[in-house]
Amino acid sequence: MEKKRLKILSYNIHKGFTATRADFALAKMRDAIRTVGADLVFLQEVLGEHEELEKHIEQESQFEFLADSIWPHFAYGKNAVYSEGHHGNAILSKHAISTSENIDITFSRFARRGILHATMEIPEQGRLHAIVVHLGLFESERKEQIAKLCERIRSHVPDEEPLIIAGDFNDWLQRATPILEETLGLKEAFMATTGSHAKSFPAWLPALRLDRVYFRGFEVMAAECLSNRPWSQLSDHAPLWVEMQFT
Repeated sequence: MEKKRLKILSYNIHKGFTATRADFALAKMRDAIRTVGADLVFLQEVLGEHEELEKHIEQESQFEFLADSIWPHFAYGKNAVYSEGHHGNAILSKHAISTSENIDITFSRFARRGILHATMEIPEQGRLHAIVVHLGLFESERKEQIAKLCERIRSHVPDEEPLIIAGDFNDWLQRATPILEETLGLKEAFMATTGSHAKSFPAWLPALRLDRVYFRGFEVMAAECLSNRPWSQLSDHAPLWVEMQFT
């Protein structure tokens, strides 16, 4: 029997705005996301609530607007809270989400950060762990956040259960991968297929390797950084698209 495949997308949506914040582009982002046929979508910088949202969309949250009728299951982790609302990370899924928990990994007074850990049952495969992250801008806080991520996985993800971690690691120094490989036995999708991390920022002319897809329990079949149109005209990050097969 052929082993099941999953298509995933990881995308920092910049709160629904274009890179210059000149235009609100969430509807165009939704149209673009729909075209890639992802089973799982890992979102960063998504508004869970904001007083300005009702001017742009009918739903109360951006993740509900993006999920629409394509991804009936979703989880949201609220990180940054302010007077107008809040934003954080989200996971959209075609498979029912069994559990979700948002873990605070804030190590800087400048920005609150979290990791959203969800589990779901994949037919004929069993439990899958999906974690979306958005790490800090400072190397010192990223070091602490990666340690916290490793601690979470060691304590809550059995070695035999498949795992995907995706998101904006802000890791232009490329320090995370050796730690995650050695500590947890993870691989990174673009390193596994091309030998280097994907250049994903800025979207219109990608130069920095900020976004990642780490995994275990899978084989990568294809990986692409979507930096062509329309993606280059939307968020400040280009999304990562990966097709994976359970091992």
